[in-house]
Amino acid sequence: MPAAILVIDQGTTSTRAIVFGPDALPIATAQEEFPQSYPHPGWVEHDPKDLWRTTVSTARLALAKVADQGITVAALGITNQRETALIWDRKTGAPIYNAIVWQDRRTAAFCAQLKQDGAEPLVQRKAGLLLDPYFSATKINWLLDTVEGARARAERGELAFGTIDSYLLWRFTEGRVHATDATNACRTALYDIHAGDWDDDLLKLFRVPRSLLPTVMDCAAEFGTTAPDLLGIALPVRGIAGDQQAALIGQACFRPGMVKATFGTGAFVLLNTGDAPKASTHRLLTTVGYQLKGRRTYALEGAIFAAGATVQWLRDGLGLVRSSAETGQLAALSDQDQPVYLVPAFVGLGAPIWDADARGTVIGITRGTTRREIARAALESTAFQTRDLVEAMRADFGAGEAGAEVIRADGGMSASDWTMQSVADMIDAPVDRPVVRETTALGAGYLAGLQSGLYGEPDDFAKSWHLDRRFEPAMPADTRAAKLAGWRDAIARTVSTPR
Repeated sequence: MPAAILVIDQGTTSTRAIVFGPDALPIATAQEEFPQSYPHPGWVEHDPKDLWRTTVSTARLALAKVADQGITVAALGITNQRETALIWDRKTGAPIYNAIVWQDRRTAAFCAQLKQDGAEPLVQRKAGLLLDPYFSATKINWLLDTVEGARARAERGELAFGTIDSYLLWRFTEGRVHATDATNACRTALYDIHAGDWDDDLLKLFRVPRSLLPTVMDCAAEFGTTAPDLLGIALPVRGIAGDQQAALIGQACFRPGMVKATFGTGAFVLLNTGDAPKASTHRLLTTVGYQLKGRRTYALEGAIFAAGATVQWLRDGLGLVRSSAETGQLAALSDQDQPVYLVPAFVGLGAPIWDADARGTVIGITRGTTRREIARAALESTAFQTRDLVEAMRADFGAGEAGAEVIRADGGMSASDWTMQSVADMIDAPVDRPVVRETTALGAGYLAGLQSGLYGEPDDFAKSWHLDRRFEPAMPADTRAAKLAGWRDAIARTVSTPR
């Protein structure tokens, strides 16, 4: 019987389950949104019960859709929102607090104090990261110091920490396996990306007991087997990767210099740098791109905290549009002579600025400004931020080398032709959109399929990547320069401290 792979794609606003067939094409999908919690300004939380409930329900539904197709599901792959931190009781599995989401800013003051104390060079040298609330370590510290009795319980080995992949794996195996993969471990700021292990100096800096932490494994490995009553069948878990690294794999960016950009709730640009980590001098992150057969491949990464989230804000927060698709339609009808800029610093600014205290700004509004210009400014903000990241990557990796100056794009916003053209215009380079846009889930599916012997080695998998459309830059150079000058002025007015 034909074999398939089930993938759980546990994202920031929804959970999806996708079944990929023998040809690595999706044959069944189920998706369910879950609530977001904002208990205080700058705080973002998820109820772990919602994450687990939507994981099981979507997986069951996707499996039911292929039950009568004569297909055998061989394995499970997991990809997840990275940096989101959760701590639970090892005996009962009960979380001690909600999951603190990657967007959360509550530890900004702690990060600022660590910077003032001169700790950032250590974090950058060992973890490849900067000091920012984005990463898991300060969230763990907050949980241990804030939840009554948590630090003492952690010291006694009674608690377990995990990013969401690790939590799902624990639940799927009914507490038998506490593990993660290298791509998730490297986003905690506790993991030495050179040595490939949790680092004692970083654990001491953030006051995190080693006993809390999961075992770190390859991205394609034997992670354990799901309890049969959960999904109706016992499935070996054979692939795990954080969402952005999973997209790097799903976009088949296996050669050094290749670049992918995922435009989802946030936007994340990753550049494959090969088997040697590349230290950034332009405030980018050095991260593990993937780890196969004990060998790590590294990447440079830039993170944009609000991309699709900006469009969601227009729809749900302001009520300016009825659907995300309407934003591109309005932008196309906007008055190009009105230079309106929106800096979506709802939870601060990510790379290359890294300002946790910055807050959103709209510049250039006049009496003639309409929702058309606001919609254009929202979409252009993603293009401008992508330009900032690509400029930094060109400077770090070498102009003319990065992806042959081509970006492979995916994520929900990649469906917008207007937005993708805007990105191509701003970065002054082609943007390629693939036929299969579910590249995050596809990457996790490939890992599980590779471990199961269903899919070939990376070079063979790369041949299955097919182009849907290429967006070529078409904006005159002087227009681009004027727009970028306006964007930089808007950024200067937004940052919390002058630069």
